[in-house]
Amino acid sequence: MTEKVRVLIENGPDVGETFTIDPARFAAEQARHPTIAPLIEPTFSTGRDRFDGAIGAANVLIGFRLPFRDLPRLAPKLRWLHMTGAGINHLLPLDWKPDTLTITNNRGVHAPKVAEFAAMAVLMLNARLPALVTYQRQRRWHEEFTPLAAGRTVLIVGVGNMGGAAAESVKRLGCKTIGVRRTGASHPAIDEMVGIEDLAKVLPRADFVLVAAPLTSATHHLIGARELDLMKPGAGIINIGRGPVVDYSALRERLVSGRIGGAMLDVFEPEPLPPESPLWDTPNLIVTPHCSSDDIQQYVPRTLELVFDNLERLVANKPLRCVVDPKLEY
Repeated sequence: MTEKVRVLIENGPDVGETFTIDPARFAAEQARHPTIAPLIEPTFSTGRDRFDGAIGAANVLIGFRLPFRDLPRLAPKLRWLHMTGAGINHLLPLDWKPDTLTITNNRGVHAPKVAEFAAMAVLMLNARLPALVTYQRQRRWHEEFTPLAAGRTVLIVGVGNMGGAAAESVKRLGCKTIGVRRTGASHPAIDEMVGIEDLAKVLPRADFVLVAAPLTSATHHLIGARELDLMKPGAGIINIGRGPVVDYSALRERLVSGRIGGAMLDVFEPEPLPPESPLWDTPNLIVTPHCSSDDIQQYVPRTLELVFDNLERLVANKPLRCVVDPKLEY
């Protein structure tokens, strides 16, 4: 492919600095790819202010919240759609996608920040910080003495890029790791890997369960009441995947009773979490507003590194990286 590649970048109207791909950031990465730089013609749209005028000629579309089902009609020349997030559940079902369109996502971009958050979350749960914060709100002086994190077992549900980064991070704390993966394939930071069919067998062995699985039709409420009751009494849970992967109503009941010792939840449905949600006042729970994996300084540069690597592949007619599999829904 040697003709011009028309790239339309659609920024949401309120995404903020962390996620905005502006001309300066794009040009900085373009300068690092002099071979293909002359072939790339970008158009930048915010809140769809230039979307309608550019989508008809676009070969590549970069964004997140977009009129997906209209794309076959609006974008006859579109060959590649890149999602600036990892989750694609809002695109499903993919019955609208033409066979000529390749969809990629941002998996891997989140890994460095997730690694830090995972270590922090395990240390916080190990120190019983969600309970200590609950006692603080109650003006109670209640001492909690806990062991070192080293030697504790962390079960990671979903060992992809984020789950793998989390595993590497908690291994550095001296934790033991068990992984649950659809394929059951090994990972260097996982001491023991099992397939999803063996989730119930390994849940009782975990001190902490870290959920990093994508949301698909197969993973909705993957961690439900039954799974929560299989966990050790007082064990902790972290969710950095997608909210509906865990049954939050069932989890809340067990946090209130103390059956689950603590939780850190970063993802919800819907988002933002509504003010009337009972999760805000749930004891033994720390809520973070979907910020566990997004680095304000490096998220866009790392996204553009991936985008330009794929642009080089597109120009050379090579397979793209991070392609979404419609059958797997991620």
